[in-house]
Parts: sequence; C-alpha cells; structure tokens
Amino acid sequence: MRKNSSTKNVQRRHVPFQTLRVIAALCMREMTTTFGRSSLGYLWAVIEPVGVILVFTVAFSLIFRQPPLGYSFPLFYATGYIPFGIYNTCQGKISAAISQNKALLFYPAVTYTDVILGRFVLISLTEMTTAFFVFGGLLVYTGSQVAEFGYVFAGFGLALMIGTSVGLCNATLFEIFPSWRNIWRILSRPMFFISAIFYLFDTLPDDMQALLWWNPLIHIVGTLRVGFYPEYEAPYVSWLYVILVSLALMTIGLVNLRSSNKFIINN
Repeated sequence: MRKNSSTKNVQRRHVPFQTLRVIAALCMREMTTTFGRSSLGYLWAVIEPVGVILVFTVAFSLIFRQPPLGYSFPLFYATGYIPFGIYNTCQGKISAAISQNKALLFYPAVTYTDVILGRFVLISLTEMTTAFFVFGGLLVYTGSQVAEFGYVFAGFGLALMIGTSVGLCNATLFEIFPSWRNIWRILSRPMFFISAIFYLFDTLPDDMQALLWWNPLIHIVGTLRVGFYPEYEAPYVSWLYVILVSLALMTIGLVNLRSSNKFIINN
C-alpha cells in the first residue's frame, strides 16, 4: 500500500492539473451513468422536483384556501422541497461514492478525494441549474420577486454543505460499519416530515420547536423562505449551527478516511 501511495504522490507532483483532469473525467463518467441511460436524460433532474411540487400544490390547495406563507402554493412548497432535495441528493450520492467507485481507487491517479469531489461538483452544478429553472419559472408564473438574494444563495450553499458533510461521514461509516447503512436508512426516513417542507416552523407548538430546532434543515428551509418572502423573518435560523454541524461531520469523515483507508480499499 505504501508503494501505491508513493506512486500516486509522484504522479501528482509531475503532472500539473492532474487532480482537475481526474475530477473532470469522473464528472463525465457520473453524468453518463446517472443520466445517460434515460431517454429524457438531464430533464429528469427538473421533472422530479416539479412533479413533487405539483402534487403538493394540488393536494393542499384542495384542503386550504392559501398556503401558510404568501399566496402561491407552488412557490411555498418549492422553498421547502428544493433545499431538502439538494441536501438529500448530495448526501445520498456522496455516501455511495466510495463503494460505487472502489475499483477506480486501484488506479494510481485516482484518490478518495477525487471521487468525492467529482460527485460534489456534478451534484452542485445539477442541483443549482435545477433550482434556477424551477424558481425562475415560478417567479415568472406568480409575478413575484426575490426579496433577499443573499439569503437564497446562503440557503443553497448551506444545503450543499450539510449534504456533503453527511455524505462524507456516511461514506466512511458504511465501509467501516456495514450495519450503519441500515440504521441510517431508518433514521433518515422521518427527515422529509420534520424539515418544515409543507408547513412553517413558527406555527408548531413550543415543545416541538425546541426539539426540531436541532434539525439543520429547519434552518436551511427558513433561510430560503426569508429570501423569497419579505414579510418572513425566521428569528430561529442559525447559520452558525448548520456550519458547526457540517464541520463536525466532515471532520469525522476525513478522520475515518485517513485512519481506515487501507481497510476500506481492501474490504
């Protein structure tokens, strides 16, 4: 293993932009395997969230006269589902990055970092493009305007950050403790219902607010809604909390990767 590691270091030293070329190649590979098998290809990245938002809109508009915030059902549910979708896609795909690309790690030019960064770059570009089209279409349809662009970009950035951190942590834990995969599947299922996607965090009882406040997605969804609704303040939002949780999870993932890399690649 030392010989293989030293070979990688030598190649990186003598070939400038080697990392960028490897990441670009991995991105192209991911694009082919993820979207190349479907006749609609990249359109599915936009069709899926739009379909979910339409289902929410039709279902809840039959029950309520207006959404919990503003006057547009689709815009309200988009500000909840899109950041959740960014997080969920990011953590899901990055958590599987090592297991699905383990054969590539035997090539001297490919490292764990390349595999994870390759997926992160592709996910970021895909999700941001999807969000641009979805929200752009909704703003034109509803005649609304963005209240605070800074909050919108902060919400997207925080969603990518927490999703990447959770994915990196799980990518290593799945290899070290295979049972964690099943445990995480159980633990993550309620996230869709406890992340304020189709309701406002402020409207919950105080005891529920005290419990759900620890869910980082509550802060991310709240941030995005502040960006789109000038009348919404969301005093409960804490970017610092989301950043600290992300850094803690990322540290755990990097430590596991460094201390157990031999076990992971040989397992």
